[in-house]
Amino acid sequence: MPLHQGSSAPAQPRGAAVNPFYGVADPASGMEAAPPRHRLPDGPMAPSAAYQYVHDELMLDGNARLNLATFVTTWMEAEAATLMSDCRDKNMIDKDEYPRTAELERRCVAMLADLWHAPLPENAVGCSTTGSSEACMLAGLALKRRWALRNRDRYPATARPNLVMGVNVQVCWDKFCNFWEVEARQVPMEGDRFHLDPQAAAELCDENTIGVVAVLGSTFDGSYEPVAELCAALDTLQERTGLDVPVHVDGASGAMIAPFLDPELVWDFRLPRVGSINTSGHKYGLVYPGVGWALWRSAEALPEELVFRVNYLGGDMPTFALNFSRPGAQVAAQYYTFLRLGRDGFRAVQQSTRDVARTLAERVESMGDFRLLTRGDQLPVFAFTTAEGVTAFDVFDVSRRLREAGWLVPAYTFPPHREDLAVLRVVCRNGFTSDLGELFLDDLTRLMPDLRRQSGPLHGPTSAATAFHH
Repeated sequence: MPLHQGSSAPAQPRGAAVNPFYGVADPASGMEAAPPRHRLPDGPMAPSAAYQYVHDELMLDGNARLNLATFVTTWMEAEAATLMSDCRDKNMIDKDEYPRTAELERRCVAMLADLWHAPLPENAVGCSTTGSSEACMLAGLALKRRWALRNRDRYPATARPNLVMGVNVQVCWDKFCNFWEVEARQVPMEGDRFHLDPQAAAELCDENTIGVVAVLGSTFDGSYEPVAELCAALDTLQERTGLDVPVHVDGASGAMIAPFLDPELVWDFRLPRVGSINTSGHKYGLVYPGVGWALWRSAEALPEELVFRVNYLGGDMPTFALNFSRPGAQVAAQYYTFLRLGRDGFRAVQQSTRDVARTLAERVESMGDFRLLTRGDQLPVFAFTTAEGVTAFDVFDVSRRLREAGWLVPAYTFPPHREDLAVLRVVCRNGFTSDLGELFLDDLTRLMPDLRRQSGPLHGPTSAATAFHH
């Protein structure tokens, strides 16, 4: 006979009770039942209980360090995290109450202006944003308003402005054109050219063109667009037609890579036609999300009427942003990173990341199953597709199998004129070490025999979850 007899108490309703080992089984703690998911609970619960519920649900997210799809920073030093925690209650917009945070923002703008060779860095015009998408919106607004001010006596009010860009731009530029009623004129991909062609861009410009966007580091494959060649083509256009078309450089990633690893590359304010530049502090600026930066060559490039001044938070507060209230923590973290690393530190970090990308690209190519489109020698990013003659699997099968091992590697098709091309892309960031790279290669090598034995691709682009949304 058993030594202990079971309880005769009735079973509790399924899903209503919480295991007592989860926490204190005390009604006052809020631990006796699971909370509702789609309405506010009737009363409060203990902080520890609320934390545990949310923490446990978030465990089902992917591991950010193994996410090779995102460009966003996934690792910072403990000191940076502490500093951000110290500033989490500061509203970045309240510059009168938090003047030192405002000063750190101003210093960051000046540092970036110097890094990007602005004519007078100490008098730089710029601001922090929630990310490069907002920065692009602000730059686009400045281009549109500057065009309108210059041409209001020449063109009818019904004239519709247009913006010229490559089809490979980040989706924020499509949003800008949609939201602010600007015609998007996109240069398609052709053959093995996966970004903007300077001459084709110049040919799309006319008297209603507010500017041309050049991307320093395409998200599709990591390649730089030829900014200097674009400016030269627009110089020739101006000589021939009189049209003076400014250039905005979307340096979301590359503007924090090229100054350190490619100093001989001329892409920034050294080119007189470049009127504005943006970057993501939370990408290769090495800060947690979300901070971006928008800078203009001079005050003339940013129309004064776009700058608002309010005094109801105290003081005279000029602001140019789509958002108003936002945290100051990321700005403090950006200044910390600039101080912590300096030019030599940034160069070392970015070079290490590029070395990892180039090594991984070479190793992937040596497997024989894949063909490289890029090699990680511009952005620390490489894109690859299946080699000619491979019919047993496609890039979507590879992405799915890598996900089973915890790696998020996006598989996606290219834009119009090259929809036939489907690729995988690996983004290497600070914190993705050579050791992690070896683990990635081990997992990729381990799954290849199964893929080679397939009779054909299993899913294809229509049903595969790629973890990439451009």
